[in-house]
Amino acid sequence: MKKISLLIILLFISFFTYAQKYGLSSPDGKLTAGIEIDNSIYVALLKGRSTVIKLGNISLETSFVKNRNDEYKVQKAIRNSVNEVVKPGIREKAANLTNSYNELEIRFRNNHSITFRLFNEGLAYRLSTSSRDSLTIIRENLDLYFEASDSVRFQSSKTFNSAYETPYEHERITEIENGKLCNLPLLVEKRSGLFVMITEADLYNYPGLWLKVTGQAKLTAVNPSMPKTLTSAGSEYNRNQVVETYSYIARAEGTRTYPWRIFAVADDEKDLISNNMVYLLASPCAINDISWIKPGVVMFDWWAKHNIYGVDFKAGINTETAKYFIDFCAEHGFRYFLFDDGWSPRNDLLTPVPGLDMVEVTSYAREKEVDVMLWVIWHTLQKQWNEAFDLFEKWGIKGIKVDFMNRDDQPMVRFYEAVAREAAARKMVVDFHGAYKPCGLRRKYPNVLTREALIEFEYNGWTDHDNPVHHNLLPYIRMFTGPMDYIPATMRNSTKGNFRPIGDYPMGQGTRAHSMALFVILNSPMTMLPDSPSDYYREKKCTDFLSKIPVEWDDTRLLKGKISRYTVLVRRSGYDWYAGAITDWTERTIDLETSFLEPGRYRLEAIEDGINANTRAEDYKVGEMEFQAGEVLNLRLASGGGWVARITPVR
Repeated sequence: MKKISLLIILLFISFFTYAQKYGLSSPDGKLTAGIEIDNSIYVALLKGRSTVIKLGNISLETSFVKNRNDEYKVQKAIRNSVNEVVKPGIREKAANLTNSYNELEIRFRNNHSITFRLFNEGLAYRLSTSSRDSLTIIRENLDLYFEASDSVRFQSSKTFNSAYETPYEHERITEIENGKLCNLPLLVEKRSGLFVMITEADLYNYPGLWLKVTGQAKLTAVNPSMPKTLTSAGSEYNRNQVVETYSYIARAEGTRTYPWRIFAVADDEKDLISNNMVYLLASPCAINDISWIKPGVVMFDWWAKHNIYGVDFKAGINTETAKYFIDFCAEHGFRYFLFDDGWSPRNDLLTPVPGLDMVEVTSYAREKEVDVMLWVIWHTLQKQWNEAFDLFEKWGIKGIKVDFMNRDDQPMVRFYEAVAREAAARKMVVDFHGAYKPCGLRRKYPNVLTREALIEFEYNGWTDHDNPVHHNLLPYIRMFTGPMDYIPATMRNSTKGNFRPIGDYPMGQGTRAHSMALFVILNSPMTMLPDSPSDYYREKKCTDFLSKIPVEWDDTRLLKGKISRYTVLVRRSGYDWYAGAITDWTERTIDLETSFLEPGRYRLEAIEDGINANTRAEDYKVGEMEFQAGEVLNLRLASGGGWVARITPVR
């Protein structure tokens, strides 16, 4: 018995002697990470004494095999702390972002390393390699362990050929179908009320990260494999999607860093809105001069060209219609007009359709100080790369909307950066549609002003997915990762009972005030308006109100909000504040405390639900008042209702 006991003790000592343990705390000391390395890398993230999430099997499998015995032997551990203020080139949320974290870099003998950063707002880690030879990345491993009581909000897809445009699902972690493929961001809601947001940042020349359900309360990381064959027939919209893949996910230079894996922690919805980890973990700006990059409002012609009235020309994709849009933009101070799908054959970007004189239109736009953008299918742009960019530059095109990528494998991620880089060289802004979620490219290339990766207004043309419940999910999930091209502020509004999907004449679900409040609540430094100029001319009071709302902000704050139910958010530009409030299909009365304002007297102009908005969604009224900072404003929101206001100091 003595011999057996001694053997057990020796084995116990041997195990814990081999295991290498490290600790890391957030700057405020509220979060801690316990890191253990033996035959793999394991992490436990805690808030106080409560475990938030556990990570295991963190590793990178590559073709480089030198000495497996050195795989997890630590050569050096380096600690560092950073506390600085970052000033974004494009003020999408705020003029100043606090970047404060404690860092631990662990270097292994096999030329691999892992770096952890613990912010007050959450944990991030990234892997890196240091080798003279290029590498084939077989897979990146990561297992995530949750508590059985945790629930998850996520989008799923049947394949990696995805536009990230499926409805958000909400399920208990133990009840999600085994094998289900979930894209990011993925939001965990713990029984305590704590949130954990999982996503990634600094994604370059590497496939995007997904999660797959692989067991009870367990998710496993997966990446799209390297494409082998692509589709070549059928609709231009769906070509060049992946058919077959290789048995690895990427080819990489031997010395490089890999994307940050983010596990943000939020006590409540306000912390989700204020978190900037995706931006802060991205690579710094690669453009020397960004003064030419102009955020702004966009009018575009996809639906709107069919819905023009009260004019003496045949509306469509032609020179007269384009000038009509440009005149409207010039009158209201809207910066961009976008030719959407149809301005050229989908397989040829060099030949505008008959009736459209692009030289005349762009010349007219310059006179009116309006910038012109063009929509393109990604693989047509790829095929005609030099010729298209040269011609666009000759015409004076100021931006492109690139569509239908529907992938985030390594070659596609590389394509995004190539577009951003080439567009920047030509002084063009970029909007990605049919896109994966933002991962920080907009920091490296600030000319990437917005992207899709969500169910947005267009879905009202064929589904009921874009409803007020969905609108109260977007700020807390999709907006966490970066700007989104939602296309708010339609003048065609419907109640829940009156809504019908109509393809070329879509209506928005919710009231007029609700649709306008989305302009403030949903973040995008390039914000598109969906309706035709004729509609906005008719609704002059609403249009004049919209024309005063900026798209860049010095401060953003959530005052009140419950995910999927209601949102009250304010943004500041200079001395002026803009406030938006929306509810789901439930009528609400909300008290808005104005203590966020500096002391003084203020004037408020608001668009709010009319008395009959529950039955006629277009019913609204204009409210005006003066009040003292600190007073409580009483908001009455109809079913699917809203409220939007401009608040200015009385001088």
